[in-house]
Order: sequence, then C-alpha cells, then structure tokens
Amino acid sequence: MVLDLESGAVVFVGEGKGTAALEPFWRRLRSSGAKVEAVATDMSPAYILAVHDNLPKAVHVFDRFHVMKLFNEQLADLRREVQRSVEDVEHRQLLKGTLWLLLKNPENLDPKKNEPQRLQDALRINRPLATAYYMKEDLRQFWEQILKQPAARFLDDWIGRAKASGVQMLQKFARTLQIHRTGLLNWYDYSISTGPLEGTNTKIRVLQRQAYGFRDHEFFKLKIYALHHTYYALVG
Repeated sequence: MVLDLESGAVVFVGEGKGTAALEPFWRRLRSSGAKVEAVATDMSPAYILAVHDNLPKAVHVFDRFHVMKLFNEQLADLRREVQRSVEDVEHRQLLKGTLWLLLKNPENLDPKKNEPQRLQDALRINRPLATAYYMKEDLRQFWEQILKQPAARFLDDWIGRAKASGVQMLQKFARTLQIHRTGLLNWYDYSISTGPLEGTNTKIRVLQRQAYGFRDHEFFKLKIYALHHTYYALVG
C-alpha cells in the first residue's frame, strides 16, 4: 500500500507483499506524470532499490519508527541472550519479566507498578544490556535536534560510541546506521515518516475483523481507499 503523507490519502493498494506488488504503482506513476519530492520507507534493501530505480530524484527518508523498531528487536534478542547466560536463578527470573520495560519509553514507565525500579534492578545485572538500553534512549534524541548539521554530529558521535562500546549488538547496529546515514539525515529536509501508514494498516485490520474477511478483493480495495476523507487512486 502507498500513502500520500501530505493528504493522508491511500493512493495505491497492491496485490500480495513485497516490492513486486508495487510494479503497477510505478507504471501508473510514470504515466500520470506525478512529481514525488520525498518518500519515507524502512531500510529494507528491496525498498531502497525500488525507490532508487523508480524515483531517482526523490529524497529518500528512512523512517524513524522502523529504525527504533529494528533497534528494539535487536535489544530484545540481546536480553534473551543475557537471560540464557545468567546462572543466578533469581537474576534470570528478574530478567524474564523485563522485556516490555526495556522497550518502553522511560516517561511511560508506571511507578505504581514499580516499573522504574524493576528496570533499574534488571540493568544492574548486566553491563552490555544496560549500555544497549541507554544507547537506545540516546538514539531517540537524534530526531530532536534543531538543525541538520548538529544532527549529523550527533549521529556520528552515537555511531562512534556504539562501535567503541564493546557490545556486539551495538556495533552491528552502528554499521547499519552508518550505511544509511544519508537517508537518516534526510529527515531534516523532509520530516516525514510512515507513522500515518502504520495507522492506516491498523484501520485495515479492524475493517477485516469487522467484515469477517472479504471475498471480493476489489470491493475490499474500495473500502481501503474510502478510509480517509481524501481518497483517490492514480490513473493511467
């Protein structure tokens, strides 16, 4: 699915998954003569290639939502590795219940449930896990810089610290960010993300549940286009 991030309109609904589903969209886009200034995607090599081939003049922004999602997935893997390696039964049990605490933003931790203290207790068990957690929180600040130049310095500093951390998970993630540095910094030219697209996907799942599935795919597509106040499809 393709979304116009400015209007919130669904402009294309493809068949199947992956970049092959977008081929009809690229053909319609070329024939319509539409001009695309910027596009937001995740850091998937397939999407990078598709944008490069079909929108060579567009600014490609790597979505902050997916960057943090990827980090959280790798942080969750690190927690599982740490939990398996800890010999103390009490410590292992403490780590077992901390996944969502690690993934939550600090401001969302619930003091009434003793979540801040539980998180701190878990982080004291393992230095690499604590380092990865605090680096995650620091990375969130990349998108809060005032201008592109200080954002570039912030990103380079983060990458340098991650490489020097001695934590393999952070070193691997640092290499990923370095490779995609330009697309990350493009956010400061076009502050767009796939957040609205994720919201639309949620609406689609609700629509599917309410209708108990649609047998008529074309009708279902029309229902998707009609999810927004502004709705249209590329023609051509």
